[in-house]
Amino acid sequence: MSRNDRLSSMEETMLQLLETHPEKKIHRDEFAQILAIHSKKEAKRLQKALNSLVNKQKVRIHQGLVRLNRDHSVIEGRIEFNQRGTGFVVVDGMDEDFRVHSKDAGLALDGDLVQIKVLKTGKQSRNPKAKVVDVLERGAPFYVGTLRKTTTNTWVIESDRKSVQLDFYVLKEDLNGALANEKVTFSLKKWVHRQALPQAQILSRLGVAGTNDANILSILAENGLIAEFPPEVENESSQIPETIAQETIDERLDFRDSLVFTIDPVDAKDFDDALSIERLTNGNYRLGVHIADVTHYLKMGTALDEEAHKRATSIYLVDRVIPMLPERLSNGVCSLRPNEDKLCYSCFMEVDTNGLVKNYDIKETVIHSRFRFSYEEAQQIIDGSDHEIAAQIRLAAELAQILLKKRFNEGAIDFDSPEPKFVLNETGEPVEVILKKRLFAHRLIEECMLLANRTVAEHVQHLREEKPKADYPFFYRIHDKPDEKKLLDVLEQLKPLGIYFETEELAKPSTINQILTKVKDTPMEYIINGLTLRSMAKAVYGPDNLGHFGLGFEHYAHFTSPIRRYPDVIVHRILKAYAKAEKSYDMNLLRKEGEHCSERERVAVDAERDSIKLKQVEYLANHIGDIFSGVISGVTERGIFVSLNDIYCEGMLRVGDIAGDYFIYDARSHALIGRRSGMKYQLGDSISVMVDSVNHQKRQIDFKLSKAKK
Repeated sequence: MSRNDRLSSMEETMLQLLETHPEKKIHRDEFAQILAIHSKKEAKRLQKALNSLVNKQKVRIHQGLVRLNRDHSVIEGRIEFNQRGTGFVVVDGMDEDFRVHSKDAGLALDGDLVQIKVLKTGKQSRNPKAKVVDVLERGAPFYVGTLRKTTTNTWVIESDRKSVQLDFYVLKEDLNGALANEKVTFSLKKWVHRQALPQAQILSRLGVAGTNDANILSILAENGLIAEFPPEVENESSQIPETIAQETIDERLDFRDSLVFTIDPVDAKDFDDALSIERLTNGNYRLGVHIADVTHYLKMGTALDEEAHKRATSIYLVDRVIPMLPERLSNGVCSLRPNEDKLCYSCFMEVDTNGLVKNYDIKETVIHSRFRFSYEEAQQIIDGSDHEIAAQIRLAAELAQILLKKRFNEGAIDFDSPEPKFVLNETGEPVEVILKKRLFAHRLIEECMLLANRTVAEHVQHLREEKPKADYPFFYRIHDKPDEKKLLDVLEQLKPLGIYFETEELAKPSTINQILTKVKDTPMEYIINGLTLRSMAKAVYGPDNLGHFGLGFEHYAHFTSPIRRYPDVIVHRILKAYAKAEKSYDMNLLRKEGEHCSERERVAVDAERDSIKLKQVEYLANHIGDIFSGVISGVTERGIFVSLNDIYCEGMLRVGDIAGDYFIYDARSHALIGRRSGMKYQLGDSISVMVDSVNHQKRQIDFKLSKAKK
């Protein structure tokens, strides 16, 4: 049977099952069980068959649930609006989005799950047109905006455009104490027609618009985040004792007499990992990676656990941390602070001089950290400064060098992106932008954590080899191969710069490392790093192990940061259950957890990027009219994006602001070219620009040329 025949047969079987129970929704995992799907190849074929049925409009899929599509012109999906008010509906399993004109958007808001009807049009368009027929689920529980009082004494909320695309009116009884020009969060109370303003009810006040606190809290609210913990969660946290009961110590490996130390950022408070290291008589290293035992305190089913699960990750904004766990746990009870007894889950590894793990042991322990180093202090010791445990620090650095070399030899990708750091004044305003310096001490900790994460994932693989795979579901950190079309686009953008690649297989670590090596130490280095990184698949969580392409690992999981990542909490619980020959999470639950944790991670990344962009805007607001040198980081029909040297702020120089000629966008050379003069603005060109204006709400920076390009 040919590949196409097998695919067609699979489609027919699934349709028959659905038609037998036309009102039933069947999860894609149930199809996998019914069709006896076991290999990755068969799983891909199943997904291809499902995508084909969606494209033929025979089925609909939402959150993995498949059902018959009785009306082939009615489809469900998430709607997103652009700044012009045009909506685009993303449908699970379909390659193209549906375009919704503002007049056809009904009562849909940005992010809503909607039901759309496909419209018949006489001509083919890039995106099929559709009309919203129903709103199935709101995309956000609340929105963000600025409260204004109009000249007619009515109250209106000017919504933040990232939050929602419309303005709202508020009755006096729904103000909740809010005052004019305050940032607020609000919910939709009533909406009767697209042409009428929706009615809002104010939920909370974030502060006067434009202040640092209001701006930062707005970023959180825009992303559906709240900083404060509910009272019942804080209450549960306060009940957890800081002292460790003797019976708990008796049940564990007592490692308190051994030398343990931590290396963290100078301002860190949530220490979730510590190290121990020694040289064995056979010449190998014995590395101990000791991780805060959060699951000892975080019991399933409690309000504390439910809130941690809901957040799923700590969020590191420019001027504050929004922790996953209340401060009493994250910075206190669980934090591996020096000179305190702490409960840990430890991974001990014997590593040979080639970086191979010869033996390992995963134990519940109690430790007593002797020293707390900042990265800078550890680096000074690595470089030769004297300290009473200098030998141990340098031994760890020696091992890290071996592990790093081994990892890159085996195909890991070496991305190096600049991280701006802001020096803030007492009111939170940025007064200076500096580049975070990457030290080998950072690499030291990274390599030790990577090794522990890899070892626990391989431990479960060993269990699976001894017994049926179904007995040991696990929660992996997965990074699939990159999209070859996106990688090809990166290579196309390199050609005008004189950089060419001849390769039959793009999606290989060696190819990507060649790209990064070619542009290293050039003005294009960080731009191409960023473009290449965006061509990669997003790393996600789930029980179906696809390996980690970027790291070059066949088995990988997150184990080392349970104070700030809920996936690590899940991994700890699974490992503890298997150590006791008990069951824990099943595959279906782990798939749901993977979707949830991956989605919350994306939200956290967005919030962190927004906070960086906000501070860049605030910094350049004090430099209007100043001239900076930069590099063209992107070219579009609308203009060119410029990344400023040293401070890595990116803004736009609009094509209408380039005087002296009429400029046309040339897609092949990724350049704007003057029709008369032939003057060219191309990706990678150095350029000098003046800061023209900034928009705090949209977090946008606009440039003008400081002088005509020669």
